Amino acid sequence: MAILDPQNAKFSGSVPVLIVGGGGSGLCAALAAKEAGAEVLILERDASALGTTSMSTGLIPGPGSRFQKEKGIDDSPELFCDDIMAKTKGETDPDMALHLSREGAPTVEWLADVQKVPLSLVDSFLYPGHSRMRMHGTPNRTGSELMGALHNAAERAGIDILLEALVSDLYADPDGRVRGVRIKRPDGNTEDIGCDALILACCGFAGSREMLQEYIPEILEATFFGHPGNKGDAIKWGRALGADIGDIHSYQGHGGLAYGQGIPILWAHIVRGGFQVNAQGQRFCNESRGYSEQAVDIVAQPGHWAWSIFDESIHDSMKEFDDYQDAIKADCIRTAKDVGELAVVTGLPADALKQTLADVAAMAKGEKKDSFGRNFTTGKVLAPPYRAVKVSGALFHTQGGLVVDRDARVLRPDKSPLPNLFAGGGAARGISGTGNSGYLAGNGLLAATALGRLAGYAAAKLVK
Repeated sequence: MAILDPQNAKFSGSVPVLIVGGGGSGLCAALAAKEAGAEVLILERDASALGTTSMSTGLIPGPGSRFQKEKGIDDSPELFCDDIMAKTKGETDPDMALHLSREGAPTVEWLADVQKVPLSLVDSFLYPGHSRMRMHGTPNRTGSELMGALHNAAERAGIDILLEALVSDLYADPDGRVRGVRIKRPDGNTEDIGCDALILACCGFAGSREMLQEYIPEILEATFFGHPGNKGDAIKWGRALGADIGDIHSYQGHGGLAYGQGIPILWAHIVRGGFQVNAQGQRFCNESRGYSEQAVDIVAQPGHWAWSIFDESIHDSMKEFDDYQDAIKADCIRTAKDVGELAVVTGLPADALKQTLADVAAMAKGEKKDSFGRNFTTGKVLAPPYRAVKVSGALFHTQGGLVVDRDARVLRPDKSPLPNLFAGGGAARGISGTGNSGYLAGNGLLAATALGRLAGYAAAKLVK
């Protein structure tokens, strides 16, 4: 992953806007650049362009969108920004938080109206930390479905995607101007491709144990649930070119990945009154803070796993999501007619589990306070039959990365932009603060889609 001298390049061709990574951010960047009149080429390391986006629920926050207005939901970018700053405890760039908040609705509407992505508002429940229902997703609420729609849009736009093209090195001048890239093909051959502008849309570093050990050792033993391309290439290239990095310790964890199955369990089971216990049948933290911070608490439990406990009505309410249907088909969800059977199907100590259920019921009725600080009265009192799923603490993707400006241009530490380098998605610094507790649902895809779109427009303007 080196920066090479352009004088030694043997460019087979050149393209005005070159994009590294064919996930959600890369496709949005390509669609925007092509719309703005620039020719573009996407380089994708895999045999199919899916990226981290395909492994998500595909939900994008769009405060103030027309979809919200049609449902009578009063929201604004300023309200969303307030939610972001509250969740991160003020530990993120307020200007970028407000900027991306303002780009949420235009991006959602651009995807729906211009790119024909079938988006609608998720109004069945409120995600932790959000003060309004503002998440937008495709009909089955999956990232793979979103990626399918983006690929259809790219095909309509005539955008070329070069598959199995692993970018190994960049060619750049001493001032940081990128002149092109070197790619490696599956047969071992290499090829040099020139460009006028380069957009890095190639994930973060959640798949690099070396970088996790250096920056986020607390989550090293979590189950990695992300694209294998998350090796930190963009950050390494950016730093070699003199770029600044920010919030490098930030990440999105998940406290609800079905154990041994790699299927995310929708966090609505917690929001609506469910809870988690460890191998002793005891709760160990405030689950309602959010699924990201819950991951590291599960990793700290014996075996790095927990059981999520909820009931039949919560189970039924989550069936609209394809991921949950996948969990049902994979036989991840256990059913129990009472607490005794629940202890049997989970293998948890019956007395402790019975006491925990009784305590949770008392807290849901307002008869008892939670020692961890959770307010159970906002959910329901669980009733048999019960449902349970064994989960592991997971690491989905990192949230820190290359510092960018409002046009997604990569910045140096003195805030001056590199001449022609842009970044979006996991390659760029997000708006989730400095650790794991600042992540709000949808922050990752907002950085992917909005920054990708902005990078595409800005790169096209630069090369034209």
